Amino acid sequence: MPTESIASPQLWAVTIAVLLVLLALDFVMTRRPHDVPMREAVAWSVFYLALPAAFGAYVWMVHGSEPGVEFFTGYVVEKSLSVDNLFVFMLLLTAFAVPTKLTQRVLLYGIVGALVLRGIFIAAGAALLSAGTWAFLLFGGVLIVTAVKVLRDALKHNEHQVDPGQMRATRLLRRLMPVTDEYHGTKLTIRQAGRRALTPMALVVAAVFLTDVVFAVDSVPAVYGVTSDPYLVFATNAFALLGLRALYFVLRNALSKLRHLNHGLAIILAFIGAKLVLHWAHTVWSWVPDVPTPLSLVVIILTLGAVTATSLLANRRDALAASRGV
Repeated sequence: MPTESIASPQLWAVTIAVLLVLLALDFVMTRRPHDVPMREAVAWSVFYLALPAAFGAYVWMVHGSEPGVEFFTGYVVEKSLSVDNLFVFMLLLTAFAVPTKLTQRVLLYGIVGALVLRGIFIAAGAALLSAGTWAFLLFGGVLIVTAVKVLRDALKHNEHQVDPGQMRATRLLRRLMPVTDEYHGTKLTIRQAGRRALTPMALVVAAVFLTDVVFAVDSVPAVYGVTSDPYLVFATNAFALLGLRALYFVLRNALSKLRHLNHGLAIILAFIGAKLVLHWAHTVWSWVPDVPTPLSLVVIILTLGAVTATSLLANRRDALAASRGV
């Protein structure tokens, strides 16, 4: 893990400017609500996969192989965690009965909220790391505890449950302002009976922002387990989140079939948590091994490949059993 950032102030400025342009382009694309066809979703997904590939190649060629490997490893970690984020978004869209043509705008709000929150958590993480190596121990502990919870829920076959009426954000908003019964396009508020009222769109956006907070708590320490460079941490999060809107429409029918995804995420979080604890121990006792980033990349890719394969095999087994009437 490099102790100095590869980014100059100019690179930070260019990166943020490009990010804002891409987000503005996404807002323009969703100004006229429509159901996204598969061809459009695939095209944008390819574009948002090519961007980090090109950026990673730039980092590798200009700054060396170590930060290059760290970027690609962090990106794979963040992208795998973002798929679980997408699954929760899908449940929220269903629970709030969001019209199909408004799905794009809800996802975009969720991505913007996630980027803002990740930026705040990344800055806080950098401040903790600058305060001392004990922060690696703290981050490692958070990830290991999270991994245990995720694995326990996965083994008990506990599905994500979303009850809009029980979410604190929606209950608070309903107390503060009246809420209309119907959606009014992408509007968050309208004037009704002489007073301002929220639309269901405002409630689902608030719910999405609330889930963004939860995912940021896991996501930022996970990528800090790969690199301590705040710029690379921010870049991996930004690239992983930017393509979520298009990826949702590509994967919406496949998400429910990745039944072992949470098992894999638990293994990845536990591995990175252990890596952070070992890194802290290595700074205290030099004889403790420090897990190299290339090994982390191999473990993460093998884990994701394994859970995808086992999910497909389990789905095929169930389909055969159903066809036989078992």
